[in-house]
Amino acid sequence: MTSIIPARTAPARVRPASGSSGTGPARTVAAPLAPRARLLPSLAAVYRAQLSRARVARIPLLFVATFQSVGIMVLMRGVVDGGSEARAVVAGSSVLVVAFVALNLLAQYFGQLRAGGGLDHYATLPVPPAAVVLGAAAAYASFTVPGTVFTAITGSVLFQLPMTHLWVLVAVVPLSGAALAGLGAALGLLAPRPELATLLGQLGMSAALLLGVLPADRLPEPVGWARDLLPSTYGVEALARSFDARPDWGVIAFFLAICAGVGVLSLAVATWAYRRAAVR
Repeated sequence: MTSIIPARTAPARVRPASGSSGTGPARTVAAPLAPRARLLPSLAAVYRAQLSRARVARIPLLFVATFQSVGIMVLMRGVVDGGSEARAVVAGSSVLVVAFVALNLLAQYFGQLRAGGGLDHYATLPVPPAAVVLGAAAAYASFTVPGTVFTAITGSVLFQLPMTHLWVLVAVVPLSGAALAGLGAALGLLAPRPELATLLGQLGMSAALLLGVLPADRLPEPVGWARDLLPSTYGVEALARSFDARPDWGVIAFFLAICAGVGVLSLAVATWAYRRAAVR
């Protein structure tokens, strides 16, 4: 089993060899210790720990997120009949489950972790900062899979959309989850107080609700620019286009690539924010 002790050397006391005429003090030599923990084993360990820790507490919240998204689709059913607007509502409501857990709850978690001194525990371990951020983000994003799939299927039935290409969720959920989780972690780590982290997480989820669920062609142009800055927008666009009778896979791949790039950027910012918060 790989040790988490940093790779360095420690002095060891060595006695003179047997039969030696000298009776002087033992001499000191350097003995190597275990190597520093690697990124992938550390990431797996943090992921398992976060998943087991948050499983009981997050399942009720996941139910709330799913119920909220389904309720929004039911309300929009009386306003939207079908076409591109129905596809936008179903896609936005499905990704909203990801935003509720990966953005809102993760911002609260890291805000409380920073305020309660929990970062000091991780700082004493030779675990790479990226492993802490990625492990927690992956654990929170994992809770969104059942709710997102259920919301997408319910919306497809409600608006009579084809479910042939719902397998696109296999790419949409992790990429949108990574982008939103990185943003949520950064908000929680950069907020000076946990109350402010909670507020920022709520505002981020509200932005995902208003800018993701409402059809883009009904938004004013300045609001449309803000929608383009939201990380979940590109996951919503990719999922919405998969409901077409003949999806343009090039456009879908383009939006997924943008979502992946935003995810890498947001996780990098979250890692930097973790380093900054851990040394204070």
